[in-house]
Amino acid sequence: MSIVPSRAAASPVQALVAAHRRGEPVGLYSVCCSNEQVLRAAMQVAQRYGTPLLIEATSNQVDQFGGYTGMTPPQFRDFVLRLAAEQGFAAERIVLGGDHLGPNAWQQLPAETAMARACTLIAAYVEAGFHKIHLDCSMACADDPARLSDDLVAARSARLAAVAEASAARAGLAPPVYVIGTEVPVPGGEASLGAGVAVTRPEAAAQTLDAHRQAFAAAGLDAAWQRVVALVVQPGVDFDHSRIQHYDPAAAAALSAFVAGQPGLVYEAHSTDYQTETALHALVRDHFAILKVGPAATYALREALFALAAIERELLPVEQRSHLVEVLERCMLERPGHWQKHYPGKPDEQRLLRRFALSDRCRYYWGEPAVRQAVARLFAGLEQTALPPTLLSQFLPEQYEEVLLGRLAATPSALAQHKVAQVLARYARACARNEAATAPKIERQGAK
Repeated sequence: MSIVPSRAAASPVQALVAAHRRGEPVGLYSVCCSNEQVLRAAMQVAQRYGTPLLIEATSNQVDQFGGYTGMTPPQFRDFVLRLAAEQGFAAERIVLGGDHLGPNAWQQLPAETAMARACTLIAAYVEAGFHKIHLDCSMACADDPARLSDDLVAARSARLAAVAEASAARAGLAPPVYVIGTEVPVPGGEASLGAGVAVTRPEAAAQTLDAHRQAFAAAGLDAAWQRVVALVVQPGVDFDHSRIQHYDPAAAAALSAFVAGQPGLVYEAHSTDYQTETALHALVRDHFAILKVGPAATYALREALFALAAIERELLPVEQRSHLVEVLERCMLERPGHWQKHYPGKPDEQRLLRRFALSDRCRYYWGEPAVRQAVARLFAGLEQTALPPTLLSQFLPEQYEEVLLGRLAATPSALAQHKVAQVLARYARACARNEAATAPKIERQGAK
């Protein structure tokens, strides 16, 4: 079982982009997450709708030092492979990607030091079989000006692409495909939408594209340039802690028309979390053909786990409960680094944001030992008793209906994964090659 493409293998990403550019109504959704329950749900959705599964790790999640997940790129690859084997999902249908790869995690360091670490990061990802590489050098380092020019961003990106090319050749792997851009939305959503985010101007997209084309040519990377499949722009979609900016096709019409004139290229849309399914279909139609989703999936997982904890409170005596919500809150207060600078306001306002913000910064804490143990105890306790239909109806009504229809097992893990799968299925339907995918065959989901 292998997730690593050989040098002779065709790129599934390039194939989908080519199909889109031929006029087929297809796209590619990217699940940017390292959570086990989310990835299991993603594999179920990809299986049901017949789509490839693009799983991306971000530069702060997974790096050569372990990132906040504690996993290096080879460890993350092996983690995904293990889940695929357990789900019965074919590894060859998985594409691994690296998101925001560049000096992002080391912005507090001088640029040369940060870029040296970014080169090591890129090599580690590519040698581990990550095929889709988002080159993101848009952030300023300690000795940089506050705003970087397109030319400097492009030159740094080309430097990283050269490392990626050499790493793939050294490992005997297919050369990567690349995503570039300078107007890169903030990972995980905005701190505040304010008056909203502006759609990228076509002239700015053209300038970014030209700067990167020249930088790749200057670095002798003409072959690599042929594998640049997407440009990151701002289509006018984003979210903050409590609000969503929804896609407006009219506002993005000129931007869409620009990429239509660029052969072999599509846009990659970040921060598409919480968009309506109609908006996702419209984004793909308008050549924002690679859709990124992350916090919306873990937000759905958090909703499911909180609902299961509410069921637990009704069913089990206090000494047998997981106290998941309280354990999560305590862990976030003890280690506030992932949320404190992001959530403003008074203590009560921060408490609500910690639990319910759309930015879902509690996603950083599901891997903490105490929280992981609480989830395990929650699942174990509820698996020992039949979940009353009345409580399922109260706290997980959509899952209750699927249980009634015999499509879903009434187990904690199956219920939680189904909640996540509902979110990811919107992306699969928006991106699927076949419109029949909107009416998928029904399969009973078990308790893996």
